[in-house]
Amino acid sequence: MKIAYIASYFPRECGIATFTEHLIKAVCRDADDVPEVSVIAMNDEGQVYEYPPEVTFTIRQNHMEDYLDAAAHVNSSDVDLVVVQHEFGIFGGESGIYLLPFLHQIKVPYIVTFHTVLKEPSFMQKSVVREISRHASRVIVMSKLAISFLEDIYEVPADKMMLIPHGVPDFEKLTIRSEVLPEALRQRRVIFTFGLLSRNKGIETVIKALPSVISKHPDILYVVAGKTHPAVLRHAGEEYRESLHALVSQLKLEDHVLFVDKFLTEHDLFAYLIHSDIYVTPYLSETQITSGTLTYALGAGAAVLSTPYWYAKELLEDGRGQLFGFSQHEELGSLIHNLLDDPDALEALRSKASEYGRELQWSRMGARYRQLARKILSTPRPAAVNNRPLPDASYLPPLNFTHIRRLTDDTGIVQHAKYGIPNLKEGYCLDDNSRALMMMLMAQPHRKSKENPDLLPIYLSFIHYMQTPDGNFRNFLSFSRQYLDEVGSEDSFGRTVWALGYLVRHAPNNSYREFATELFHKSTQHFASLEHLRGRANAAIGVCHYLHYHPSDEGMFTVLDNLVQPLVTAWEANSTDKWHWFEKSMTYDNGILPLALFHVAGLTGNEKIQAIAMESLSFLENLTMHRGYFAPVGNEGWLCEGGDCPLFDQQAIETMAMVLLYQQAHAVTGNRSYLQKMFTCYNWFLGENALRVPLYDHETHGCCDGLSPAGVNRNQGAESTVAYFISHIAVLKSLEMMPRQEKNVKTTIISTSTGMVSKIS
Repeated sequence: MKIAYIASYFPRECGIATFTEHLIKAVCRDADDVPEVSVIAMNDEGQVYEYPPEVTFTIRQNHMEDYLDAAAHVNSSDVDLVVVQHEFGIFGGESGIYLLPFLHQIKVPYIVTFHTVLKEPSFMQKSVVREISRHASRVIVMSKLAISFLEDIYEVPADKMMLIPHGVPDFEKLTIRSEVLPEALRQRRVIFTFGLLSRNKGIETVIKALPSVISKHPDILYVVAGKTHPAVLRHAGEEYRESLHALVSQLKLEDHVLFVDKFLTEHDLFAYLIHSDIYVTPYLSETQITSGTLTYALGAGAAVLSTPYWYAKELLEDGRGQLFGFSQHEELGSLIHNLLDDPDALEALRSKASEYGRELQWSRMGARYRQLARKILSTPRPAAVNNRPLPDASYLPPLNFTHIRRLTDDTGIVQHAKYGIPNLKEGYCLDDNSRALMMMLMAQPHRKSKENPDLLPIYLSFIHYMQTPDGNFRNFLSFSRQYLDEVGSEDSFGRTVWALGYLVRHAPNNSYREFATELFHKSTQHFASLEHLRGRANAAIGVCHYLHYHPSDEGMFTVLDNLVQPLVTAWEANSTDKWHWFEKSMTYDNGILPLALFHVAGLTGNEKIQAIAMESLSFLENLTMHRGYFAPVGNEGWLCEGGDCPLFDQQAIETMAMVLLYQQAHAVTGNRSYLQKMFTCYNWFLGENALRVPLYDHETHGCCDGLSPAGVNRNQGAESTVAYFISHIAVLKSLEMMPRQEKNVKTTIISTSTGMVSKIS
């Protein structure tokens, strides 16, 4: 059995590194078949360590490519099981999100030990923990409360979780090395605290309690051992330690407080604990689900006093320690007095602690990890299924327009949001209102509640307000309803034509259709002046929708021909044996180009156009779907012919375009595999993406604005949210139509051998 551990590791000075070192030794101790060990060590930013031989790979915390390389290392090195020691702060990206691609890429099972479980996680923290837990073979925690949190807050199944307490050294087998102790400590009664120093440790509470204690016990020495936490050093230096020194001077306690500014080894720690009368953890907040320092003190048989943070309340129950209130130095002083004045009570605490500590010895905890590993490896894993069945429509999140309504006022849909709150400073744009109009039309058959206000008139009225007298469109409008441009972009123009054509085809009544037809016809005089392919493609889709309702409009077929011809010309000019695309670079909203051609092919049956659509789709698919999930061409630098494909930033409109592209490809060809790929693209919103986290927010019912190298952009503006719902409704429609289509898949295509576009007769 070969086990790979991913964690910080010795000689890095942090609690997770110490825990992992001790766990590995314990798992390998007293085993008939000693597991082979491989450590993937996490390096904090800019640090390099002299690691022992078991470290076979290192990851720079904030370099995502290292995580993918580490996964390849695991997959090529005969590893049977991966053990993850999870703490948000040791992994890169927002809330340690870079760990997720590593876990997704490895081909062996993994178990995870959560060292922190938050009661009130952020969106990203909750998403990361849920995703890790979802694919883990087992989730290990060190307290009963952590199990409760994971089940109630993170929805981790109870049968997947396992409680294995934090281990402690077999202190009885350690040699006491008194020579490591400062001379000043050996003849004094000692109160002891150790661990990495930071403000939440509450050391000042103990210092403030000392004057009253010293008045009766003048031989007391308070020893604070441990270096300042590296993260604190980076951001605030030794500010906290210096403030403690200042407090000691202010209270004239220089002879009663000793700071030991170093990271204690296991033997050093044991020596300090054995020579201490009382151990104190004076943390300032209850939100700590485990504590290695408290567990070690208990395991060494120390008399423990602690504030009532979560882990302390659980570990010290049944009289194994005593609790005092947060920041309550007077209460702490009284407890210290009582124990120092009552040797029997002090010894009773030590005895109970020592008795319980024997149950926590690393040898026992290591055996439990080892047994779990063997059980997991002896259980057959489900075989991977390449052709997954399409899910039932009930799999999708509910169709909830709460955030859409939040973004919409009586003018239109607001362009941007800060998190889930409309950002009124940015005003409105035509693109978003046009897409919102189409979204509401698509949603009509699926809207269950009649209480939802009808937003169609708002979005259509906005389009009308933004149309200029000559039929063109402005794009941007301030919150005070002031025009911010004279003429909008070709993209916004084309998207509006698409929405108007869709409304002509799918209008709920004649009033809407007549209004849309008027706006549509007024804009057509500008079609010929469109210069860019995406503007033409968007407009062509709108014309196709229009022609589905008006198939006898001969002049509009000519307009469509003129819109599409430049796409075909661009394809013929730029496509090669290795580069099957319309331009020499792939930029944004790429799926729109083949989508437009599929719409034309579906309307006219033109085989040449369909062939270009299929070939360009295949090329785009090979670039964005080869990882087993959808990863659009990133907006950081674009993809040039012969270059590397940028992974970030990823935008929601890219995904929407691919969902609609596969939907239309299926409609034209009848090929059911396109529906599965459509659903794969839609799952980008739900977490099947490069970072393995959802962009759709089940709390706000909005969609985050994209994926960046650091994580998810938590702003939930109109573009991303509307793109999500259009994709959602498209998938919902396809799933609901599947039974009927599978019984009678029938595609009518009228092919032509000459000419660009011809209508169905």
